[in-house]
Amino acid sequence: MPTSFTVVPVEAQGEERQRDGQRREEEDDGDERDRGTGDGIARESSPFINWAELGRGNMYEGKNMALFEEEMDSNPMVSSLLNKLANYTNLTQGVVEHEADEDSKRKEVKGPRMGTFIGVYLPCLQNILGVILFLRLTWIVGTAGVLESFIIVFMCCACTILTAISMSAIATNGVVPAGGSYYMISRSLGPEFGGAVGLCFYLGTTFAGAMYILGTIEILLTYISPSAAIFKVADVGEETEAMLNNMRVYGTCIVILMAIVVFVGVKYVNKLALVFLACVILSIIAIYAGVIKTAFDPPDFPICLLGNRTLSKRSFDVCAKFTESNNETKTTPLWRLFCDSSLLNATCDDYFSLNNVTEIQGIPGIMSGVLTDNLWNAYSEKGSIVEKKDQASVAGSEESKMGGIPYVFTDITTYFTMLVGIYFPSVTGIMAGSNRSGDLKDAQKSIPTGTILAISTTSFIYLSCIVLFGACIEGVILRDKFGEAVNGNLVVGTLAWPSPWVIVIGSFFSTCGAGLQSLTGAPRLLQAIARDGIVPFIQIFGHGKANGEPTWALLLTVGICEIGILIASLDSVAPILSMFFLMCYMFVNLACAVQTLLRTPNWRPRFKYYHWTLSFLGMSLCLALMFICSWYYALIGMLMAGCIYKYIEYRGAEKEWGDGIRGLSLNAARYALLRVEDGPPHTKNWRPQLLVLLNLDNEQTVKHPRLLSFTSQLKAGKGLTIVGSVLQEIYLDKCTKTQKAEENVKALMGVEKTKGFCQIVVSPNLRDGISYLIQSAGLGGMKHNTVLMAWPQSWKQTENRFSWKNFVDTVRETTSAQQALLVAKNIDLFPTNQERFTEGNIDVWWIVHDGGMLMLLPFLLRQHKVWRKCKMRIFTVAQMDDNSIQMKKDLQMFLYHLRLNAQVEVVEMFENDISAFTYEKTLMMEQRSQMLKQMQLSKNEREREAQLIHDKNTASRSAPAVEASVAAAVPEKVQMTWTKEKFVAEKHKNKDSNVSGFKDIFNMKPNQSNVRRMHTAVKLNGVVLNKSQHAQLVLLNMPGPPKNRKGDENYMEFLEVLTEGLDRVLLVRGSGREVITIYS
Repeated sequence: MPTSFTVVPVEAQGEERQRDGQRREEEDDGDERDRGTGDGIARESSPFINWAELGRGNMYEGKNMALFEEEMDSNPMVSSLLNKLANYTNLTQGVVEHEADEDSKRKEVKGPRMGTFIGVYLPCLQNILGVILFLRLTWIVGTAGVLESFIIVFMCCACTILTAISMSAIATNGVVPAGGSYYMISRSLGPEFGGAVGLCFYLGTTFAGAMYILGTIEILLTYISPSAAIFKVADVGEETEAMLNNMRVYGTCIVILMAIVVFVGVKYVNKLALVFLACVILSIIAIYAGVIKTAFDPPDFPICLLGNRTLSKRSFDVCAKFTESNNETKTTPLWRLFCDSSLLNATCDDYFSLNNVTEIQGIPGIMSGVLTDNLWNAYSEKGSIVEKKDQASVAGSEESKMGGIPYVFTDITTYFTMLVGIYFPSVTGIMAGSNRSGDLKDAQKSIPTGTILAISTTSFIYLSCIVLFGACIEGVILRDKFGEAVNGNLVVGTLAWPSPWVIVIGSFFSTCGAGLQSLTGAPRLLQAIARDGIVPFIQIFGHGKANGEPTWALLLTVGICEIGILIASLDSVAPILSMFFLMCYMFVNLACAVQTLLRTPNWRPRFKYYHWTLSFLGMSLCLALMFICSWYYALIGMLMAGCIYKYIEYRGAEKEWGDGIRGLSLNAARYALLRVEDGPPHTKNWRPQLLVLLNLDNEQTVKHPRLLSFTSQLKAGKGLTIVGSVLQEIYLDKCTKTQKAEENVKALMGVEKTKGFCQIVVSPNLRDGISYLIQSAGLGGMKHNTVLMAWPQSWKQTENRFSWKNFVDTVRETTSAQQALLVAKNIDLFPTNQERFTEGNIDVWWIVHDGGMLMLLPFLLRQHKVWRKCKMRIFTVAQMDDNSIQMKKDLQMFLYHLRLNAQVEVVEMFENDISAFTYEKTLMMEQRSQMLKQMQLSKNEREREAQLIHDKNTASRSAPAVEASVAAAVPEKVQMTWTKEKFVAEKHKNKDSNVSGFKDIFNMKPNQSNVRRMHTAVKLNGVVLNKSQHAQLVLLNMPGPPKNRKGDENYMEFLEVLTEGLDRVLLVRGSGREVITIYS
């Protein structure tokens, strides 16, 4: 066979290939614009994906990769991928970058430069060491004793070190963008957990700011300038109330001042961070230096005791009842505080008279052996006097404790669990390194090393300080929270060298800096959560100034911080933020444990020193500490997190972050599916698992949305629902149309609150597509057992001649698959989910028993608020030989055993002669059917005539050479000529056959079987109309299609007659198995 070809020069081939390449690029660009991202999922910034800016011209250089050049528009070459990956930088989203952008206008992006020491170790050190160390640790040691204090600190430090191990594993499992703990939790546990825990972590950070501000004011008003107090103490016993009011006023002023500083110049806060850290380190060095000095030269801080009771030295200076001066005995100011006059014969307090005043050293030194006295706890009630345990005293009357006597009192009731809640904030701050992950040179190396080293360092400082405080300081001084027995000095300051002011000034600047850092970090955390879009009601806080500063988030943070300041007590605020931080740490451990146990392919941390048991232990310890600190705060915090979780879940957190909870759900689903596959469900567990067949129009929108409304009302979110539809296309050509159809269906499912899955099938044949859905929808044991579809309203129209055939075949296939079938007629008249029926009936016409589905459906519908007030009525038909009275009793007893409330009625339908109307209706039905067949036949003949004429014209225009070649190639039996005589003869032949065919239609007689079926349909329709014409819904047994396929169209007519005149009808065809039982 000859073959013709053209020789093209090499240059021309290159030009042709270039033109083809350009044309292909233009087509692919157009396809890319049509397709969008392909799968519809917004992808995160990644070097593996964002390669489009690479020059495509470079990809086609050389011919070694010609085999893959058609795939390079979607799959980059490895060389370009590695080049992109090597140059990948992950910039942080904080203020520093915004200001850098503002200054340099993105001319140059500097790479991260911070190492482990500057970037992780020092920030963690600054955040962990803080206000509790300076203001409360000595009091905790004195109250709980050295042993119990050691246990408290060890538990808290163990919690943080276990959390740090889990956090290190997560942080080294790939690149962690700026966002720290929130990013890690949300990407590991999903948007629901991420949003809930992220907001809790934000609240914890905000309340931490309030705690630091309260600590700042306490240092200012108690130790630096007590005279600056606005509210003065008028009467004895009002000291605490006056202090709280001063805290509220000064706290409000300071939080406003700090907010202005954060709003105007955050860069100065960041620059001062090292100054604040230097203050903390110098203060700690001063404490250790003071401890060493006590070994050979203890400081002179005498304490005045009356008997074994500690006296506050704010009101007197001489620790004695009277003094000798010039052989004259004079009373001291202390005498006048306990007696009614300065005379020696004055009436004095009973306890004062019976006990001597003694003076002891408050800091006896590390070699004094005071450690043994401070080993055990000394818990007390609120208002108790601080007493020295082993000091001799004579008990006086109880009245001596009352009045304006200068004893040192305890301000709150103390117990072990309360001290845990107050202390725990001192070990928080371990996330500081991970929060700066975007600024680190090598985050995967620096975060584990720096964080664990910082926790180890601070744990050593805390544990050593507990022992050293107990070994150096007298117990009554340790329990003196505000240093009243040492002239109002900071207790830890009395130990420091060279001066107490080193600690006072250092702690003041430390708490100021920590407060500013909290007010800087918390708004950015809230902004990150808001910009993720998972909590809709806080999205407004994602906006800010032009340079990205979170203005709105800062305002909310200041408002929440003010709530903590109005509480005013540092001891009351500390347990609140302990709760939020513990919850955050608990979920970090949970995230690591879940990822480790699931063994997801992407779980490949560089940090290898982790195990799921450590994570689980850390999670359990966090949970235990939450309830140890405060069980009611723990319940409130968990309730808040649970509410946020359910809110995000309810609003539909459409985020796919590859999180562990999704993996856990997949594993659980797989396990459950394998369990379900063991066998069919028991009758007690049977419920309709629906496959809803939807029809779509040319725009891929749903034709009958009420079908989904009815699905929601029937299912109420329970069981399996698969919403399916068939597109009559070729899948390779119309994949974008499929995506659009799926999006439209899912959007409507969301509007109608239909919980289920969407499955779109593309098939060249609509009939085959429906068959595929019925056969293959679902997975394993989670397959549908019921098909729900709408009645084809336009089945009589000639342009929809296949709709009735598809419908009847679907009925047959559901029967073959042993699946139930529900057909909703007049579906557009069915109620929406917003409608409510205040009265009316759901009528069930039970003609034949096919598993009891007719009984079950009204019960399920009445669970929904649309149908709740409708009453259920059951009708059954009695024949001539039936005892209708007994039938009614039996049916009532059956319903009683089924626990169904329904009104029962037996309708008697006697046999009578077939009416002329029925005969005429049947005749018209068969005539119409025959006429349609003739019309179909004549249409086929017309198509054949057109083809023959086309062949004739083609043959007449062909050249002789072509005719010869065709004659040689075509077999002899095929005649390519067409004569006028043949054409006229064929035309008259068709015309005569058509005329005779139509004459036969009007002379035909109806089939007797069809007459009987029509008689049943007419009679039953009359009975149903008589009883149920005004019912809100009528459920009817659906008769099966005829075994002879020639009667399919007549079957449609029978169903039409059966349901004529009814507004809402649900035709029900059972699956052949029992779906309802009387047994428990």
